[in-house]
Amino acid sequence: MREDGRPPQRLLVEPLPEQAAEDAALMSTLADLVNAVYADSEKGLWREGAARTSAAELAEFTRAGQIAVARLDGRAVGCVRVQRLSDELGEFGMLAAAPEHRGIGAGRELVRFAEERARAEGRRVMQLELLAPQTWSHPSKEFLADWYGRLGYRMVSVGDVAESYPELAPLLATACDFRVYHKSLA
Repeated sequence: MREDGRPPQRLLVEPLPEQAAEDAALMSTLADLVNAVYADSEKGLWREGAARTSAAELAEFTRAGQIAVARLDGRAVGCVRVQRLSDELGEFGMLAAAPEHRGIGAGRELVRFAEERARAEGRRVMQLELLAPQTWSHPSKEFLADWYGRLGYRMVSVGDVAESYPELAPLLATACDFRVYHKSLA
């Protein structure tokens, strides 16, 4: 029992079924969550008004079977996108946990879910990309790099945003690289 006499909260991570893409309220809730988390953690990297995702994009990813949600007592408190890049390589991205529920392990459970799913599908390596400013240190990005390192991820390359994601480059407020991290799933 918790101090307030209620039973402990239960965190559950599960893939969204394809039909969840038709739940406009859920897609909007997840888009708002992702955009709020990224607006805070990537402050100073993007021009005013740039959004990380949209309800339509999340619906597309949900239809493709790529979105998993963390729920606490039935309420969505986080999400992650998991995709196949090749027979050997899986990737997770769009990882977001509601700020009011940080510290309960939602982020860690979402990453664990992504890794287990990729492993079950035969992937041997998990990848993530981390956007980082080229000429200054961003506290959130430094925190994430350390956190991913503690989870076993190692930086394997640094890419140019303008080269790899030309549609995103004009939205940046500062020059950024994306750092590619890998973790063996063997």
